Amino acid sequence: MISLLGLVILSFIITGICMVPFIDLLFFLKNRFERKNAELVKKTETPIHDKLMKSDETTPSGGGILLILILVILSVIYAFFSYSVDKISLIILLFTLLSFGSLGLIDDVKLILSRRKGKFLGLGRKQLFLAQVVLAIIISTMLFFLAGLNNLYIAGLGNFIINIWYIPLAAFVIVAFSNAYNISDGLDGLSAGLLLICLFAFLALTSRLLDLTLATFIGIWIGALFAYLYFNVWPARIFLGDAGAFAFGATLAVVGLLTGKILALAIIGGMFVIIAASSLLQILAKKILKRKIFTVAPIHMYFKYVGWEEPKIVTRFWLAQGLFAILGIWIALLSK
Repeated sequence: MISLLGLVILSFIITGICMVPFIDLLFFLKNRFERKNAELVKKTETPIHDKLMKSDETTPSGGGILLILILVILSVIYAFFSYSVDKISLIILLFTLLSFGSLGLIDDVKLILSRRKGKFLGLGRKQLFLAQVVLAIIISTMLFFLAGLNNLYIAGLGNFIINIWYIPLAAFVIVAFSNAYNISDGLDGLSAGLLLICLFAFLALTSRLLDLTLATFIGIWIGALFAYLYFNVWPARIFLGDAGAFAFGATLAVVGLLTGKILALAIIGGMFVIIAASSLLQILAKKILKRKIFTVAPIHMYFKYVGWEEPKIVTRFWLAQGLFAILGIWIALLSK
């Protein structure tokens, strides 16, 4: 426990020191590109959403790149000096972080070069989704064959050995959380705060399960997020970007899968599920019913549209996430 807390503090200090010059670098790159390409602004398909996000246009995006680097470097250094590390679990976690982070980075770069406003994807939606599915299947296969995971436990119903069907189930969970996190990354401090609460819940579970490797990885992640959130709360000085959003969502899913608590993952990450569901319902309603359910989606943007102040929305979502985390821990302990 002492070494774990030390790593949390070390991660926080390193991230805090690196964050300010990194923000300055992003500002420099952003301003330099916009001066040279001020005329390359494409039309938007989401005018209401973009109007609500207009105040964020001057804030640089890409903080996830720094956080991913720090998390990977500190995890590898810890693994090098520790003899008790479960190398398979750590490899799966780092592969998830780097693969989905690279996918998001490609998306971020193409988005910058195309100079489009709003929550658009630099890659085509079908291309992006296909790449996510391929990566998720690879990771799920690693979980099945290397980590030996092949079961689904539901409290009150029992343990179900689903064998090869574990791969598509885990892949669905990974893709779902990757996109859910990206969708939630729309208000200052919202997604990072929700993730931080989820990670504290899983830190409690992994500590109880005596999974030192997973607990250490989560601890390093928590320290980096604390430092990042200081600069991301309203009014934000930096955003995560797609590299961080895709990587963090997918890695959160893998953390939940490695604990063997899939149901608890869905509850602990309850606010991510609700946010993603509101966006999915909006898309389905427009395609099937030819009309919107909400004036604007996802749901946190709807609350902003009806007049809620941004800090109030974020704080109340954090509170709701805290309750989901407590409920998820309780359910996970029932299924131990």
